[in-house]
Amino acid sequence: MELVFAIALFAFSSGITPGPNNIMLMTSGVNFGIRLSLPHLAGICIGFPCMVLAIGLGLSAVFQAYPLLHLIIKYVGIAYLLYLAWLIANSSSRMEGKQTAKPLSFVQAAAFQWVNPKGWIMAVGAIATFTVMDKPLTPQVLTIASVFFSVALPCALVWLGFGVALKRLLKHQGQQKAFNIAMALLLVASIIPMIAPQ
Repeated sequence: MELVFAIALFAFSSGITPGPNNIMLMTSGVNFGIRLSLPHLAGICIGFPCMVLAIGLGLSAVFQAYPLLHLIIKYVGIAYLLYLAWLIANSSSRMEGKQTAKPLSFVQAAAFQWVNPKGWIMAVGAIATFTVMDKPLTPQVLTIASVFFSVALPCALVWLGFGVALKRLLKHQGQQKAFNIAMALLLVASIIPMIAPQ
């Protein structure tokens, strides 16, 4: 039970802090509201624990054997984050009566976990920290993924709620456009740890 509590604390502290998922979810709340953002939210809440399972049950060994594959995913992730930042910065609000962007779908949000730098750090960190080699690995990884699944929903709802609350404050088209540009810049800033020399 103590281990589950420790994993939950790790999942909450890493899941509630700003990162690409949370920035995009808040932006979706501002631009599209709760209902249209629910598939995005579900994709995060289900996609990330699935990634934890995959990494914990063997994908990390594949990346150790083929480091080029990990490097390719890293740079695809950087390119995709930059593309998403561009879409956010250039999206029209519903105030204008047209939309040049739409919220991420469930599949897009779930797939995004694989190119999310913060997600990789969280998943690998959790597997490395909360598993022990002298016990069967599968039950340990299932426990970690289950705890992340349980904690992801409330954390994601907080950020979506921030976005919906901000929508009430951003009354004018110019304010919403400035918000979108600021969120795009934050998303770009979230890439810096991924490309900075280690």
